[in-house]
Amino acid sequence: MKSRRRSLRTSPQTPAATGSEMYHCSDCGKNFTKSHHLKDHERIHTGEKPFYCGQCGKSFTVQSNLQRHERIHTGQKPYRCGQCGNSFTQLCTLQRHERIHTGEKPYYCGHCGKRFTRQNHLQIHERIHTGQKPYYCGQCGKSFTCQRYLQLHERIHTGEKPYHCGQCGKSFTCQRYLQQHERIHTGQKPYYCGQCGKSFTCHRTLQQHEHIHTGQKPYSCGQCEKSFTCQRNLQQHERIHTGEKPYSCGQCGKSFTCQRYLQLHERIHTGEKSYHCGQCGKSFTCKRYLQQHERIHTGQKPYYCVQCGKSFSCHRTLQQHEHIHTGQKPYSCGQCGKSFTCQRNLQRHERIHTGEKPSPCS
Repeated sequence: MKSRRRSLRTSPQTPAATGSEMYHCSDCGKNFTKSHHLKDHERIHTGEKPFYCGQCGKSFTVQSNLQRHERIHTGQKPYRCGQCGNSFTQLCTLQRHERIHTGEKPYYCGHCGKRFTRQNHLQIHERIHTGQKPYYCGQCGKSFTCQRYLQLHERIHTGEKPYHCGQCGKSFTCQRYLQQHERIHTGQKPYYCGQCGKSFTCHRTLQQHEHIHTGQKPYSCGQCEKSFTCQRNLQQHERIHTGEKPYSCGQCGKSFTCQRYLQLHERIHTGEKSYHCGQCGKSFTCKRYLQQHERIHTGQKPYYCVQCGKSFSCHRTLQQHEHIHTGQKPYSCGQCGKSFTCQRNLQRHERIHTGEKPSPCS
């Protein structure tokens, strides 16, 4: 290797003169203009990682990667966004972030036309079309479209949560989850909806919100073909068909299809109502109920039916209304099989069988 490099260096033809690279990798054929670039590259093949972090012992192939890593421990973020003031450990991360403000998405998929702010996101996306999942978990055999997803998955097996919140000490498996969490403390919501101006703490929540305006519901139920704006809502819905209620109340034993419903239910026992209306002082068990209530004062009805144009103050009421147009009655009585457009009507009906008399406040 050394003799080959030496002969290349003494060659009378330079890259500037010939347009060719001087240093050639014998393993993969990649070419480089500088010898130290070749040396750094060769460590990919040899597995050599000579640069160690003094804090956690993690090792790296090049010193610049170590320096960037060390900023995780020091908290140093020298690159600041001029638009929103957000800071970053790397210049390239700042440049990618700035595309949120400019809307620039220079990389597009040749299959479906979807555009991306980063080339590696495009490459990962293209594997949806090809079905390629080249990264395998050694523990359970599950495969992934990119190495990053594999690394995050492996922490399920190891229990590793290396990213810690400086405010409350909560730990996370990846830096992105930590960054999203930190916005709870700072109140920062950098992702804005172009339609209504509503802001969000993470990009994924914005994407799900945008489906309200576009009417897009990409996640469909295999049982009743009902569609949803996000996968989590589909998973919760599917439990209506399976009857699965994995979340149980420790006080009364009542079970629920999702953890959020359990948390709301538990406030019945604790009496907690931490969300207060600034107009009339009324209190609520969850933020969503407060937001719905506030629309009584504002008159806002942001949810529109695409069939008849009728508007509603909450998304759930719109969904129930849409059943009028589709004729869908997804809530069925286990006793007699009669079906209903909404769960509340089913609950009222079930009292015929149980003989239960509703309380005066219900």
